[in-house]
Amino acid sequence: MSRTIFALQSPAGGFLDEELIKFNKKFDDWCVQFDNFEDANIIAQSLEDRESVNIVEITPLSYPQYFFYKLHGDIHATREVNGKIICIVEPFMSSSYRLAICDIKTKHVRLTNTRYKNVLSVEGAFAHYEE
Repeated sequence: MSRTIFALQSPAGGFLDEELIKFNKKFDDWCVQFDNFEDANIIAQSLEDRESVNIVEITPLSYPQYFFYKLHGDIHATREVNGKIICIVEPFMSSSYRLAICDIKTKHVRLTNTRYKNVLSVEGAFAHYEE
């Protein structure tokens, strides 16, 4: 799997920006990021309001939109199958659910052609997806 990144997150869900002042709603390249937990902890301990910051691990499974820039919409679930990240995605609000197949090596994202009207039907396809 791709590399792991550590970040500082508020309990409300925002990620600390590189100036260590504001929290961004989405994790992106402007957020402070660390290669290991220890470095993240050093910075977290130095913050004035330490109890309002959590150290979180960012991976393709936990935050696929950071690793796959062409993946858009709300991600409802992820799992790994044969070196690919499979996501249940709602491309835009109130649209049909689809499966997104994200290749970790090439960063290519492909949406399946099938559209699912409800959560139960897409969850069944998600659970049994194989390539």
